[in-house]
Amino acid sequence: MMDETVEVISVPVTPRTGQWTPEVVSVPVTPRTAPRTPPTSAPPSLLHSPTLSRSPLLTSAPKTPRTPKFITPLASPMRKAVVTMRGYLEEVGHLTKLDPQDAWLPITESRNGNSFYSAFHTLSAGIGAQALLLPLAFTFLGWAWGIFSLSVAFVWQLYTLWILTQLHENSVDGTRHSRYLHLAQAAFGEKQGSWLAKFPTMYLSAGTSTTLIIIGGSSMKQFYQIICGQTCARSQPLTTIEWYLVFFCLALVLSQLPNLNSIAGVSLIGAVTAVGYCTLIWAVSVIKGRPPGVSYDPVKSKSDVARVFDMLNALGIVAFAFRGHNLTLEIQATMPSTLKHPSHIPMWKGVKFAYLLIASCLYPIAIGGYWAYGNLIPPTGILTALNIYHLQDTSKAILGLTSLLVVLNCLSTFQIYAMPVYDSMEAGYTSRKNRPCPWWLRAGFRVFFGAVAYLSAIAFPFLSGLAGLVGGIALPVTFAYPCFMWILLKKPMKNGAMWYINWGLGCLGMALSLLIVAGGVWSVVDSGLKVRFFKPE
Repeated sequence: MMDETVEVISVPVTPRTGQWTPEVVSVPVTPRTAPRTPPTSAPPSLLHSPTLSRSPLLTSAPKTPRTPKFITPLASPMRKAVVTMRGYLEEVGHLTKLDPQDAWLPITESRNGNSFYSAFHTLSAGIGAQALLLPLAFTFLGWAWGIFSLSVAFVWQLYTLWILTQLHENSVDGTRHSRYLHLAQAAFGEKQGSWLAKFPTMYLSAGTSTTLIIIGGSSMKQFYQIICGQTCARSQPLTTIEWYLVFFCLALVLSQLPNLNSIAGVSLIGAVTAVGYCTLIWAVSVIKGRPPGVSYDPVKSKSDVARVFDMLNALGIVAFAFRGHNLTLEIQATMPSTLKHPSHIPMWKGVKFAYLLIASCLYPIAIGGYWAYGNLIPPTGILTALNIYHLQDTSKAILGLTSLLVVLNCLSTFQIYAMPVYDSMEAGYTSRKNRPCPWWLRAGFRVFFGAVAYLSAIAFPFLSGLAGLVGGIALPVTFAYPCFMWILLKKPMKNGAMWYINWGLGCLGMALSLLIVAGGVWSVVDSGLKVRFFKPE
């Protein structure tokens, strides 16, 4: 019988364009009734002959592949097309749901971050001037409880950081939670999530920015006084408010960088300077030795109740030393994510490296600072103690360099903490106008926020003395909410290990938050904090 041909339409796919191009191909079909060709035999001596091995004489009958009955002639090219497209998407694309407005907002405008950017941002956001208050917490907790609470808080917050990096992407529907507020809304509901997370996250961003103006401006004034000495005292130096203004103007220039990825270099400077001044402060304090009158006995309180509240306030200082969780999802949002290369892998690499350096700074600052000064630590921290007790026997170059590094770190950290506020302000515009924010309006938003932070620094110059109270307010964002989010989104097996761990840590975090806030309020009232509105010193 003569062979028959059937015209089959194949549908090849161009992976990059996704266009379907029909093509007609003639495929010969052998009828089922065609006789099979019997296999050819040969003498044993010729079976391995090179000539015969290449001859068609030894070819046996072709094996017809078994095809399921439900497969049609169109199925094979269609299946190849699907496999090709899926392989392409797995390699260079992503199957995640992205909000179209994300391309217009400063946090998600650029998604070319990597593990190095993650380490820079995390280190810049995670360590700062709040670490200089850790020796003050030890004066109330003592050696044993101080080291124990610092170690527990470090492991606890590292675990919640891991939770946040895992929850950034939803493997079921492909949603990326690019902001802490969005993840809270997905877990707790839109209204409850906004109520629980919006105030503490915005408070952390705006409050930290205000505190950075206070610390940065004061450090600039101190640097100027160290370098000039008595010469500056005879002239008319700038007032504290004017130094705040100088710092604000410098921060305003850096704030014009468009998005979070564009400030990676700034965060690198902030990370290097933070590690630098932390190392300088504790090393100089230990090398210079202890001043006379140092004692390690816990600070005596007026009553047992006051003692308990003082310890709670100290725990708030320890909790406040671990900041930056409100920025973790935002940092991870700057990274590309594919099925083969999800964003949580480079993010977690950067976080591990960053917190290795953070631990190498926090523990020496806390232990070395408490050893060097004991109960002589002033309420403003170890940097003030260094300038009080070692101003005469330490070179001006070391003291000036320390103050300069603090200024540079505050300028760098201001940018990353202000970014969520910029993002929220621009999101209000893009959601209403459905178009990107023009450059002049973006610049106006940033100038406006900087001016508000500057005025707040002038009006409330005592904010840096409320570390314990701020730590209690921000504690759920770092220690409690991520545990509850894991239970609500991942739904671990009830009565399982992860179920008990997260419920226990979440409830403990909320209880500690209430107690630490109460302790912070008591400490402010009991110690008589000098409330100087519009009178910075």
